[in-house]
Order: sequence, then C-alpha cells, then structure tokens
Amino acid sequence: MASLRSSSASPAGSTRPFAPFEWLIAGRYLRARRKEGFISVIAGFSFLGITLGVATLIIVMAVMNGFRTELLNKILGINGHVVAQPLDGPLTDYAAVADRLSKVSGVKFVIPLVEGQALASSPSASGGVLVRGLRAQDLGKLQLVSRTIRDGSLENFDDGGGVLIGKRLADQLGLRAGDTLTLVSPRGAVTPMGVTPRIKGYTVAGVFEIGMSEYDGAFVFMPLQEAQAYFNREDDVTGIEVYLDHPDLVGKVKPDLQEAADRPLYMLDWRDRNKTFFSALEVERNVMFLILTLIVLVAALNIISGLIMLVKDKGRDIAILRTMGATRGSIMRIFLITGASIGVVGTLAGFALGMVVCWNIETIRAFLASLTGTELFSPEVYFLSRLPADPDMKETVTVVLMALTLSVAATLYPSWRAAKLDPVEALRYE
Repeated sequence: MASLRSSSASPAGSTRPFAPFEWLIAGRYLRARRKEGFISVIAGFSFLGITLGVATLIIVMAVMNGFRTELLNKILGINGHVVAQPLDGPLTDYAAVADRLSKVSGVKFVIPLVEGQALASSPSASGGVLVRGLRAQDLGKLQLVSRTIRDGSLENFDDGGGVLIGKRLADQLGLRAGDTLTLVSPRGAVTPMGVTPRIKGYTVAGVFEIGMSEYDGAFVFMPLQEAQAYFNREDDVTGIEVYLDHPDLVGKVKPDLQEAADRPLYMLDWRDRNKTFFSALEVERNVMFLILTLIVLVAALNIISGLIMLVKDKGRDIAILRTMGATRGSIMRIFLITGASIGVVGTLAGFALGMVVCWNIETIRAFLASLTGTELFSPEVYFLSRLPADPDMKETVTVVLMALTLSVAATLYPSWRAAKLDPVEALRYE
C-alpha cells in the first residue's frame, strides 16, 4: 500500500502534455460500450443539444439581420433619407431649392413631390391609398419602383395621365395595366354648398411589385403636375425628399442641407421617422440571443453531468493509470479531451447546419408551407414577400466562440475531480 502511495505521488517522467496516449484513452471513453450505455446517451444528448443550439442561434440571428436589412433597404429605397418640408409658406420654388440641395456633398439625388391620401376604388373593391406625385425622371431614380414593373411600362408617364399602382393593390381591386382606377379625395372643389369630394378616374399605366406588402398595397404614383391639380397645390409641393449616398451619415449631412436650402425648412431624417420600429427590432434581437444562448448552456451542463458520471465509473481506470506513472495533469487532460470533443464537434456540426439552413431558408420555407398547407411567412404580418436570412460574420464567429468556450469550461470541474482522485481510495473498494 505504501508503494502505491509513493508511485502515485511521483511525477511521470517526461510525458509531454496532450500526448498520443491521452488522446487514445479519451477516444476509448467516447466510444459506447454496453456497460457505459447510459453515459453514452448523455454524451449523445449533449452533442445534439450543442449542435441544435448553435444552429438555432445562427439561423435566428441571420433571419433577424436579414429582416432588418430588407426592411431598411425597402423603407429607405422608396422614402427619402431626409424629408424637407416648408415652414414659412408654400414651397413654390421647389425646383431651385431641390437644385441647391442636390449639390451638397453626400447627396445622391433629390425628389420634389406632392403627397396626399385618397380612396382608390374599382368596380369590385375599394381601399385607402397614399398618392405620390413626382416627375418621370425622378420616378426612374427610385429603382425599387422603376425596376420592378410587372405589368405595363413607364413610357410617357408625365404626358399620359396614367398612374402606377402596387401589385397587392392591383390584386385587391382586380385591376391590370390599361384598366381604370378611380381616386376619391375629400378635399375637392370649394362650392357655395361647401367642399365637395374630388372624384377622378385614371388609367393604370403600370403595376409594380417592391416585395413589401405595406407598399405594394398602399402606394399610387402619378405625374407631379397631375397630383398638383388633383390636390389643389397650385404649382407647389408638399416636400422634397433627399436621398444620400450613405444613410448612416445623415447626421453630418443635415446641417449642410439646412444651410444650402437658403430658406426655413423642417428636416426630418429616416432615423426619427422609424426610430420606434427599429429600436423594437434591436431589443427583440438581443432578447432572442440571450434566450437561445440558454440552449447551449443546458447542453454544456449535460457535458458536466456526463463527465462526472464517467469519472465515477472510471475510478478504477484512473487509479491504475496513476500507479503506472500518469500525472494528475495527464488524467485531467484525458477527461478534458473527452468532454471538449463533444463540444467542439457539436459546435462545428451546428455551424455547418446553421449555414446550410440560412443559404436555403426560402426553399425550406416553401417546402414546409406546401407540406403543411399553411402560409408560414404571411406578407400581411411580416411585410415582406420572402423570408430573408443574412448571416453576419462577426455574430456567427461570436456564437461559435461562445459555444466552444462554454463546452471547454464545462469540462474543467469534472476533469479536476478526476485528477484529484486518490488511487489508493479508488482501489480499496474494488
């Protein structure tokens, strides 16, 4: 017994860390045997938990990033980054003001427009719309509209007296290019009997599809001069929309725009107009990250429980290795390799699974929708016509590193317990 104590206390020669025999023994512990079947089941569930946790985190964060990017691109693609509205009188000099604003550094283009609400109707249905009047040359700059014409064309838009409507609105009203859309405005002509609604029919010159249901179902574009006449603007506009090369630099450009306008204008940028919406998206994104991280944490706890049971089961093996010259460090590394292998392989598998799903998410959504016979991503609820996924490399690396750190940290305590095991006490009761 004294010899056992002396051998257990002596260092084991010059065995280097992570020697081949340590990997060999760790590999044997990972392979399932009938005797350790329950431990292998726990290891399998730990591997599956980490794989699904990492994959779920990557997929959810990619979808939320894609959702925000798509919404931002579409909102800023059809709405100005800065909207300038008059303060001291009608904006009758809009052409000169727009020319001065367009010369400011960082401005991409400027669009003067007339905007008003109306009721759009057809023989089959009706609904509220937002009418925007602008010049054909400016409409061509809005590529989300000009490049998504599904029916009709923009030819002779200024002179033809026609209007452009969104695809969802066209489907709702049962209209196609060439049909007549009736617009009803509550602010019409002033008569001795009061203000009478203005009702006028317009030929549908084209149907566009932006891919955002809120816009495809509510926007109507008409020539600027026609909109001025329809809304009684008398050669002025409701505002000037300024589009920037870099929307994130709007705070630096706004003072220059105010100075270049050379008249009092109220300027509202895209951050103020959509602050609540994008703040809610950011909060939801952070909360989802914290909640889904718990999946990886639970899987890491399973590694701890599995390794503790493995250490108890392998007490005799540990004692024999110690008496043969293995150091406490070698024992600790053996169990660290055993547990870390589950975490590392599970994390890599989760990363691969998550990226594959992200790259094919729209195909998967369409397949599940056809399989269940339901609409899994309704445009009326989510505003977009397709499910976006935009994996961010920094976030993905953060998820992978977090999972690896938790997996390795989970092995430290069980490995330390294995290294502290007294071989004499372990063999005494065998």
